[in-house]
Amino acid sequence: MPPTLASLVHHSALKLVVRAGEDRLETPVRWAHVSELADPVPYMEGGELLLITAMKLDAEDPEAMRRYVRRLAGAGVVGLGFAVGVSYDEIPQALLAAAEAEDFPLLEVPRRTPFLAISKAVSAAIAADQYRAVTAGFEAQRELTRAALAGPADLVAKLAAHVDGWAAVYDASGAVVAAAPDWAGRRAARLTADVERLRERAAPASAVVGGACGDDDGTDDRVELQSLGAGRRARGALAVGTAAPLGTAERYAVHSAIALLTLTTERTRALQAAEARLGAAVLRMLLAGEPDHARAVAGDLYGSLLDAPFRILIAEAAGEGTDGAEFLQALVDALESAAARAGEAVLVVPDGTRVVVLASDGGEAVAACTLHTAVRRGDAARPLEPAEADDLVVGLSAPAGPIAAASAFKQAEQALSVARRRGRALVEHEELATGSVLPLLADDAVRAFADGMLRALHEHDATGRGDLVASLRAWLSRHGQWDAAAAQLGVHRHTLRYRMRRVEEILGRSLDDPDVRMELWLALKATGGQ
Repeated sequence: MPPTLASLVHHSALKLVVRAGEDRLETPVRWAHVSELADPVPYMEGGELLLITAMKLDAEDPEAMRRYVRRLAGAGVVGLGFAVGVSYDEIPQALLAAAEAEDFPLLEVPRRTPFLAISKAVSAAIAADQYRAVTAGFEAQRELTRAALAGPADLVAKLAAHVDGWAAVYDASGAVVAAAPDWAGRRAARLTADVERLRERAAPASAVVGGACGDDDGTDDRVELQSLGAGRRARGALAVGTAAPLGTAERYAVHSAIALLTLTTERTRALQAAEARLGAAVLRMLLAGEPDHARAVAGDLYGSLLDAPFRILIAEAAGEGTDGAEFLQALVDALESAAARAGEAVLVVPDGTRVVVLASDGGEAVAACTLHTAVRRGDAARPLEPAEADDLVVGLSAPAGPIAAASAFKQAEQALSVARRRGRALVEHEELATGSVLPLLADDAVRAFADGMLRALHEHDATGRGDLVASLRAWLSRHGQWDAAAAQLGVHRHTLRYRMRRVEEILGRSLDDPDVRMELWLALKATGGQ
């Protein structure tokens, strides 16, 4: 603890006597300063104990003393030490009354106590407090280092104890990795938006969130957020919540935790790079039709992925440049974080401007992909808005095993192609395999072909000489059954036969050809039959 007015009063060698402000003696003293100026405020920083003999003060003028004491209190001066037996034999009543009126600490300094002794006492106490803080900081560093060897959970538990508060670590996706004490996880989860804003800033970055995560009983914490990682992009974040600003010892502990977590993060990144190279080799073997070799190389790291159905996911940014790379990295962070929390293996392989992922079917990584794309769009099934053009598109294969990896890769590429054409954030191959082919007709090239194929018929109908488009649609929908189609249109079957002959004449193609009927039917579907 830094020195306080109370500790100076209790200092046996100083013999100080409290004459006013008895209930404010626990105020910390940052320094002891001697000044006989009538207005020393311009030279004060706040936190000082001012020592005077009133040599140049009109200490018996009540109004002058009220102004003097008010200015000292307003400037943050913590107390006034008045030496008796020098200019005055006792503290003037005007000064005493002014101090009592402001509840401003006023200490009587006996003649035998030199101001220098008070300054030395304050200086010695400050030095001792700093030494204790440094010593405690080094001890915290040793304890945190030992805890870091066991993982983030042990480290944040030690840190929370050192700061007498709570602590939490977030991964690159903004998810809480570890929190201590046990109840801190709920508080840490409330800071997700603040952590996200911190991650958007260039590292190293920090922020103070005051009262952002108060408990249910109304208690508010002061939370400091610190980015983690040695690069410009944060690889995680540390949150420290306390009831008051951190002291020197607590600050040492927090800085030690940041350094240790950053080292752990960078070491993890190096391991991830090595794992990525191994994963790329496993993927190449799977796609080359060598599942046995792939399994042998995968070992314990990726072997569990090959023991159960998996999916292949291919993601790319719709745009190019830095933003596209950041979008892909954010998706990878979300997938890897979800897999790590669930204890799943996930294989991530960069492939030029896109990323190939092999993840367990029904696992958390696949679920995180679906959630991530849905959150970025608001709804993964709706078309992209123009402002979202530089975002992600993802193709997801059907579940497969090692033998069918090459087919799953093609499925993911096909789904990705459809997602890109249709402006979808995510397309699963099952949608293409079990759904209708008709949504694919929304492609602009298909629509242009359909318009061109039916244009002559529309132009004929526009002259009012018949309704060939509606007749063609009814005849095709009834599989060429004349009576049924004519009844649907409300015309005689001979009239319908005449109209179909006109369709053949205008288009120059025979309706007896099944390919022609198929193309016309798809053209009608692509244009809505209009």
